Amino acid sequence: MESKVQTATLRRWGEWRTVAIAIVALAGAIIIQQTGLGSPRLAQLDPRQAQQQEALQLQILKRSPTLGFNNMIANYAFLKWAQYFGDEEIRDQIGYALNNEYFDLITRLDPRFAEMYPFISTAVSFAQGEPELGIQYMERGLAALSPEINPKAFLVWRFKGLDQLLLLGDIPGSIESHEMAAQWALGTEYEGYADLYQSAADFLRTEPDSTRIRLWSWNEVYQNSMNESVKQRAEQEMLNLGASKQIIEDGQVIFVLPETP
Repeated sequence: MESKVQTATLRRWGEWRTVAIAIVALAGAIIIQQTGLGSPRLAQLDPRQAQQQEALQLQILKRSPTLGFNNMIANYAFLKWAQYFGDEEIRDQIGYALNNEYFDLITRLDPRFAEMYPFISTAVSFAQGEPELGIQYMERGLAALSPEINPKAFLVWRFKGLDQLLLLGDIPGSIESHEMAAQWALGTEYEGYADLYQSAADFLRTEPDSTRIRLWSWNEVYQNSMNESVKQRAEQEMLNLGASKQIIEDGQVIFVLPETP
C-alpha cells in the first residue's frame, strides 16, 4: 500500500511539474510575441532595436524560474549566443555588446559547463575588449569546477591564463593559471596537454616581457571592432605600451613600437 501511495504521489508530482513547465514556457512565448522578440524582419530592418529586444529576452531568461532545469537552460542560452555571435552582418554594424550578458547568464545557471568557456571568454575579451570581465566570469566557473566534476575543467584555467598574458600583461597570474591548467589536466584523458601548459609557465618565467604580444593582441581588438569605445580602449592600451599611432597610404591605422637597439 505504501509503495502505491508513493507511486501515486510521484506521478502527481511529475504531472504538476510538467504543467508548471508548460505554463512557464507559455508565459515566455506570450511575452516574446508581445515584445516582438526574435523577429527576423525587425532584425533586418533595425539591428539596434533587435539587439535591444535580445537584451530584453536575456533579462526574461535571468528572471524566469528554472524549475531545476538550469543545465538545459544554460545549453539553450549557449546556442542562442552562438546564433547571436555568428550573425556577422549585424555584428559588423553594432558590435558584440551582449557577449558579457550571455556569459553572465550561463555561468550563473551552470558554472560547471566547462566546454563553453573558451568560446564566450574569447568573445568577451577580444570582440568586446573586456578581458577583466571575462576573467571574472571564468573565476565563477573555477570556484565550482574540478577535474573530477568535468575532465575539461582545465580549459578554464588555460583561457584565463591566455587573457592574462595576451591582453592584461599579468605574467605572474598567467604562470599560475597555466600551472593550474597542467595540474587539472593530469589524471584525465587530456593529460597530454599538461606538459604543454607547464612548458608555457616555465617559458614565461624566463621571458616575462609580453609587450609585443600584447600589442599584437590589442591591435587585433582594434582592427576587428566596429564599436568606438572598444577601439578607444584598444588604442589606449597600445599607446600605454609605448606604441605610436600611424596612418599609412591606404588610410589604414597601424600601431608601431619603437625600434629596440
